[in-house]
Amino acid sequence: MAETSFDYSNLSGRPTTPLVSVAGLFLPGVREVQRQVAPYARAWEESNRRALAAGRAGGPLWVAIGDSMTQGIGASAHDRGWVGQLAGQLPERYRIVNLAFNGARAADVLERQLPAMQALGVEPDLVTVMIGSNDLVSRRWRPLLPAAMSQVLARLPAGSVVVNQPGGRSAARELNRLVDRAVENRGLRLADFRDPRMRSWRGKVAADHFHPNDAGYAGMAEIMGEAVRG
Repeated sequence: MAETSFDYSNLSGRPTTPLVSVAGLFLPGVREVQRQVAPYARAWEESNRRALAAGRAGGPLWVAIGDSMTQGIGASAHDRGWVGQLAGQLPERYRIVNLAFNGARAADVLERQLPAMQALGVEPDLVTVMIGSNDLVSRRWRPLLPAAMSQVLARLPAGSVVVNQPGGRSAARELNRLVDRAVENRGLRLADFRDPRMRSWRGKVAADHFHPNDAGYAGMAEIMGEAVRG
């Protein structure tokens, strides 16, 4: 197996937000899930290096872009999130380079994840993008999301699979309009999380009552898989 010089961190490099820090003081479930962040990041870093070292002989290349949900936070293992579950269901065995990290925002996709994808020096066979949730919950970052997301969508290769937001608030609807427009005009593919299957999360959330558990990620993988298969 060839060596690879790919050096990318699946950690944000930012301190834990005050909200999560305070919640962790009082809620054991939040502490439990947050303890996954560093080991899951290391697991993906190692997996990324193996995937790239395998080269084309290891199968088609899938680059996953996103935040904690693409990293699998809340699942029982890093590869039991939607990415890992979907990978086991696809007819082709993909080499996965997962560039997601906990807390990522649309600006991070522009500043870190897309440049890292370009630095690979090869054109991915599949690109998936799930971003925007952290922007939407932040009063500071929410107003900047439309401009940042417009740039993300403009820079994605045709055929990329993009996720929209299931929420009905005005900011989420505005984001979804941008995604719908890019799907129509740029040849992107939509994984539509407005699907009725995304409405009930009973029994599908992790101990922090925010991130999905294995069952929640299985539902996400189902919708993502439909978009990937076209």
